[in-house]
Amino acid sequence: MVQLPDFHLSDNMQPVLFAAASLGVVGSIALTYLIKSESARPLPPSPPTRRLSGHFLPPRNPCLTIGEWIEQYGPLITIRSGVEKIVIIGRHQAAVEIMEKQGGLLADRPRMVAAGELLSGGLFVAFTHTGDRHRRMRRVLHTHLQPKAAEGYRPLQESHAKTMVLDILGDSFNLQKHASNYAARTIVKMTYGETTPASTIDIEVKEIRQFIETFRLALIPGNYLVDSFPWLKYLPGYGRNLKREFEKTKKLYTIQLDRVKQRIKNNVEVGPSFVKYMLENGHLYGLSEIEMTFLAGAFFGAGSDTIAAAMCTVLMAAACFPEEQAKVQAELDAVIGRQRAPTFADQESLPLLQAFISEALRWRPLAASGFAHRTTQDENYCIPAGTTVYGNHWAISRDPEVYPDPHAFKPERWINDQGRFTDNLSFFVYGFGRRVCPAQHVANRAIFITSLLNLWAFQLTVDRTKPLDDFGYLDGVMPYDRPCAIDFKTRIPEDELRLMMQNYTEVA
Repeated sequence: MVQLPDFHLSDNMQPVLFAAASLGVVGSIALTYLIKSESARPLPPSPPTRRLSGHFLPPRNPCLTIGEWIEQYGPLITIRSGVEKIVIIGRHQAAVEIMEKQGGLLADRPRMVAAGELLSGGLFVAFTHTGDRHRRMRRVLHTHLQPKAAEGYRPLQESHAKTMVLDILGDSFNLQKHASNYAARTIVKMTYGETTPASTIDIEVKEIRQFIETFRLALIPGNYLVDSFPWLKYLPGYGRNLKREFEKTKKLYTIQLDRVKQRIKNNVEVGPSFVKYMLENGHLYGLSEIEMTFLAGAFFGAGSDTIAAAMCTVLMAAACFPEEQAKVQAELDAVIGRQRAPTFADQESLPLLQAFISEALRWRPLAASGFAHRTTQDENYCIPAGTTVYGNHWAISRDPEVYPDPHAFKPERWINDQGRFTDNLSFFVYGFGRRVCPAQHVANRAIFITSLLNLWAFQLTVDRTKPLDDFGYLDGVMPYDRPCAIDFKTRIPEDELRLMMQNYTEVA
């Protein structure tokens, strides 16, 4: 799947530039095979391919193909996209040794011309190169999202989780919509602190989702030739769709930031938020306004869809594995009962629920193909400096040495001999090393509280009259073209449940 150049040229110039581009592509690929550095370190084994453009990965769920190659060729493999060699890590121990213990060597990102330059202007923190900008952006994120700071969002997350329960009571056929609304409402409040009208949030979230989908496609190796041949970006008219999407998104993020600036200027209370903190303290981190604009936008945009997908993954697992759901609900009844609504305060008393959530996110990991890292020095596993490296979440989650019977759904693997939840099997839900997602603590709390309230309130079953795609969330984005067919039946009389949810804020 290769995205051809997006040209807009005169009729006379088109044949010349297309010929030049074709010769450049063919010539570069040929040189890859004809010229080899004697000092080049040997790379991990590679599945065979005869395609000049490199290994073929299907556009949907490419992680499954990678997983098959890992099983056949070993914990590390090398694939080719155009002229670029890419190393993929697919086993737990190798990920720990390389991406965690030597994380400093893989803290950089490779040059991603389509996604990192044309589509985001080098301003998205997740894809910035190591250096001054990246350090400044990560510092302010960690300050605002560290565990103690994330604790402050608990009342907000509990309040919106009870709203999600009420939404499901009103419309039990739109889980994905309700999960997305929860994520959008909480993330907007955390990011911008203002009470934004629901209609405005819906419009802005729709625009962000369009951008995320464009971004996702731009990140797939081989989708844009410009990632293998950067000189294509200088051809007139190339990448118009990417540049247009960048300007559109920049305008939206600027409007969102300016709303907070104006409210502060007019002495209107906006409440604590990430943007308010940056506007008041950004100078301490050396942040420019455009950097603050895109930091806030990335927090709002990327976080909302990923959290919603994770929430749906857990609830989908409950519907798909009713016996395991019943064990969790028996624990909820024993610890909480049905006379009061559960809260974060119950977390430590619910090891089975915590184990269920961990297993669900291992069973169907988000961002299953992982994100690209780049080595800055030679690495001990025969990975030379300058190599693009992926930790493949799907393959790692199927490591039989760490997760015996890996394709089975077994929450008990997360329970120790004392019957307590253990994270010794820690799965890399949020990435690796120094590039781990800084919002992981907020995300974990969101997933926990929504799972807790919904599994306490409802019996979940698969709607057998509708198709269920249990691989639908592997990209970490909401698949609105493939609805999640789950039925919700209340475990508590509906009137009592509504009353408890309406009084939930006081309890929280």
